[in-house]
Amino acid sequence: MRTFEYVRATDTQEVVRLLAEDPSASCLAGGTTQLDLMKDGVLEPPTLIDITRLPLHGIERRGESLHVGALATMEELAADATVAERLPVVREALLMGASVQLRNMATIGGNLLQRTRCRYFRDPMVLECNKRAPGTGCAAVQGAARMHAVLGVNENCIALHASDLAVALVALDAVVHVQGLSGRRSVPLTEFYVTADESPERENVLEHAELITEVEIPLPPPSARSGYLKVRDRMSYEFALTSAAVVLVVEDGTIRQARVGLGGVGSKPWRAYEAEHVLTGAPATSATFLDASEATMRDAWTVPGTAFKVPLARRTLVRELQTVSGVTA
Repeated sequence: MRTFEYVRATDTQEVVRLLAEDPSASCLAGGTTQLDLMKDGVLEPPTLIDITRLPLHGIERRGESLHVGALATMEELAADATVAERLPVVREALLMGASVQLRNMATIGGNLLQRTRCRYFRDPMVLECNKRAPGTGCAAVQGAARMHAVLGVNENCIALHASDLAVALVALDAVVHVQGLSGRRSVPLTEFYVTADESPERENVLEHAELITEVEIPLPPPSARSGYLKVRDRMSYEFALTSAAVVLVVEDGTIRQARVGLGGVGSKPWRAYEAEHVLTGAPATSATFLDASEATMRDAWTVPGTAFKVPLARRTLVRELQTVSGVTA
């Protein structure tokens, strides 16, 4: 690891000012991704701003919304009473997303900003990476692509977004609150991320001198049921091959509300609007679930290493729709 300047900040506006003054500076919170990338030589910030002392901790329910400080940890959010009662999809995504040790260090803001796990992006010896070095190509397209994306990608980049939590939060219409030089703004999480086929080198709309301060999660109706299914190579800590976050309101056998997020398949946490269109107003049957799963994967772009993800993602979604609805026929 190369030498760098370490700065500990205690005020949010101070962090924004420091970032604005140094376009190469970077923030440090839980460090579970940042320090790995620095050790690998992927990131080499000359200045690291420690933001763990900022007043961005805490989780608070206000009416029918849950407000989560950006520095709350994954473990704290998973243990929150409102999450356990009203947001099982969030709790399951958190518990499946990392080991206990990592959950106690990793922050919610950092989880949403985690970089791709693409092995070619994380290896500076690989020269062809449009995400790390725009214009150089994508080694993954012709390489080992088992852990790569099939939605929101093309021949320029097939890197996968790895956050389980973000998949659950896009299904819940969560909002990210941001502070920057010009003040504060709010961005729906469904509009926060940029797909790889739009801009491989950029993963979200956050500007350099902006900081996530809070995540607001609207609570689904009390009658809603939700859940998260993650398919992976092993049951212990592992990234998703495919995953599905499902929130349903079913009344008298008809699906009144449906919100679906998909993970392990997209260059960003994928909101499956096509599946929701099929589900909403339809009878809660396995035939409906199958139609929804086929609709959401129609635009998949695959290479030989990722082709298996299309049928696997369909089966993952059908199974979680069955589990959440209680309908198997």
